Order: sequence, then C-alpha cells, then structure tokens
Amino acid sequence: MENDSKGAGVKFPPPLIYIIAVLLGSILQRYVPLTIYPNQTLWLAAGFAFLIAIILAVSALLGLRKAKTSIEPWRPTSNIVDSGVFAYSRNPIYLSFICFGFGMAFSLNSYWIMLLMIPATWLIKTLVIAREEQYLSIKFAEEYHQYCRKVRRWI
Repeated sequence: MENDSKGAGVKFPPPLIYIIAVLLGSILQRYVPLTIYPNQTLWLAAGFAFLIAIILAVSALLGLRKAKTSIEPWRPTSNIVDSGVFAYSRNPIYLSFICFGFGMAFSLNSYWIMLLMIPATWLIKTLVIAREEQYLSIKFAEEYHQYCRKVRRWI
C-alpha cells in the first residue's frame, strides 16, 4: 500500500467529537434546560452505560495490544483484529464513546447530551470510520471484506 505510514489518514483524535458533544450539551443544558425525568432509575442507567463503555473500551484496547496494532487512526494498522469484542463489533471503541455519552446524559439529566450523540456519531461515521474502512479495505483486501461480512459495524 502506498504511504501506509499515515494509517487511515484521520487528522484528529476521534474522542474529541464526543467530548465536544458532551461539553456543548452541558452548556445548552445550563442555559436551555431539557431535562430527563429525574429518578433513581436514571442513576442506574448512567452506571450501566458507564460500565458498558468501560468494558468495551478496555476489551478493545487489550485486543489491539495483543494483536500489536495501533489504536490511533493516524498510524498504520498491522493486523485485522477479529477476536474478543471485535468479533461482535467492528467499532467497539466508538461504541464505548456512545455509551459514555449516554452515561453523561443520564448522570447530568440532559436530553441535550443524548441528542448531540446523534450528530457526533454521524461525524465519526463520516469523518473517521469511512476513512478507516477505506484504508483497511485497500490494505487487507479480501481478509477485511470477509471480516465485514461476518461482523456488523456497530452491534
């Protein structure tokens, strides 16, 4: 592959999109409240969302480390990781960011954060995942195409 040193060519850390969405949602919540009905179930939902986010992120990071490939989309990928959490989702790290966003929405009682997860995820799909998939498709060809046929993008 020509100039593989840049990986998928993503120019920024993808978590920034979700961080900005949570911060913007928090600011909107402060000035134009759009609250979720507060009760104890909301705290349980927040805890569950955070727990799922942590499990997905840690499992994905361990899988990438075991395969000796980079988590950073601006660095080259050395292997297709298709075991562990990657056997169920091609994008478990981004899925963990979504779960984290929902955890923040529930814990801060904010529909704004929840709503902003939609454009944040669209941006990730458009600006990051599309580039990663194109890069992996070129670099790993049939191996990656078989993986895509076997495993869904999200869940």
